[in-house]
Amino acid sequence: MNHPPQLGESLFVQIEATGATRPHLWSLGGCGFAIKYFDIVFYADPLLHPASASRVRHADMVLATHAAPAHMHGETLRAILDASPKAKLVLPKSTAETAFALGVPYHRMTTTDSGLRVEYFKNGMYARIYAVPSANPELDATPLGGYPYLGYLIRCGDTTIYHAGACRTYETLADRLRPYNVTVAILPVAGEANFSVEDAADLAASIGAHWLVPMHPQGPEDPAFLNHMLFHRPQQRFKIFQPGEGWAIPALDQEP
Repeated sequence: MNHPPQLGESLFVQIEATGATRPHLWSLGGCGFAIKYFDIVFYADPLLHPASASRVRHADMVLATHAAPAHMHGETLRAILDASPKAKLVLPKSTAETAFALGVPYHRMTTTDSGLRVEYFKNGMYARIYAVPSANPELDATPLGGYPYLGYLIRCGDTTIYHAGACRTYETLADRLRPYNVTVAILPVAGEANFSVEDAADLAASIGAHWLVPMHPQGPEDPAFLNHMLFHRPQQRFKIFQPGEGWAIPALDQEP
């Protein structure tokens, strides 16, 4: 597991201060992203140094895609939930015991599974979180536990952000995602258990995603990703983040 990045105070001040009338994304490094819409703030798969996590005093929900430490990191979760006393952890229902063992009380959890949604309302605005199965490397569903690996579709106004967590392509994934009209697809593209660059680009095209964001690129100018996208997928928009970088997701009528 990579060491948790220590991000500066200025990042969390920026997240808190941003008006976000358009949905905004910030990379936290690794699989971690912050998502803000008006004053609703979600953190997806955060893995932070404790000093950084303790600065997150504005979280509404923290999303964990599965129980692996890089996605459900005990120190990070405890620090964020302590600093944001109204926040809850959204997680696959089969991982609740693991989260409890990491120090997250059950009353701070909201469990979910494939086909379910979580709605969050705040100051007259709302966001929805839909869950879809991820294959890591298989789906591994059980009748009682459901799917242990999930991806989340975060719907904010006219924008849908898909965070796949740890996932590789599987036969029905595109069919599951297509009805949500994905705007931004955040997909893991490193390692044998994740998408190849080609598979990530195929999925983005198949579901009509307006933007593809790779997780785990090999540096900010990953030649394998860039070469494939520029030479083989010139019509597909993409965004490569550096840790701490923020981005206002363009409205559809403002895209280049």
